[in-house]
Amino acid sequence: QVQLVESGGGSVQSGGSLRLSCAASGQTSRIFYMGWFRQVPGKDREGVAAIGKYGSTFYVDSAKGRFTISQDNAKNTVYLQMNDLKPEDTAMYYCAALLSSYYIGGLLGALGRSGFWGQGTQVTVSS
Repeated sequence: QVQLVESGGGSVQSGGSLRLSCAASGQTSRIFYMGWFRQVPGKDREGVAAIGKYGSTFYVDSAKGRFTISQDNAKNTVYLQMNDLKPEDTAMYYCAALLSSYYIGGLLGALGRSGFWGQGTQVTVSS
């Protein structure tokens, strides 16, 4: 099993930056991919970015150019650097882990079905 703990959320003004962290513990050697998702009340959780064990990255269009996902394997931690934040980025941000090198369909979809989630960290961007 894997446990995930997010941190780094907060309130910023439009154009500001935040860096989210997701610390993994437990059977971390089984993790092949990790990703960030976000959710606002009344809407489905949506994928933002993902990173593979060996550093490959994936971003949804709304994150490209503004967000950067990275990892520190020694610390079992994945980061999401968010720059030029907009009010529409306001959401609860969650990280997820996929304990398989093989997945069907898209990576974010597979991460979303993995069942390994943190408790979330709130990001609020004011205009």
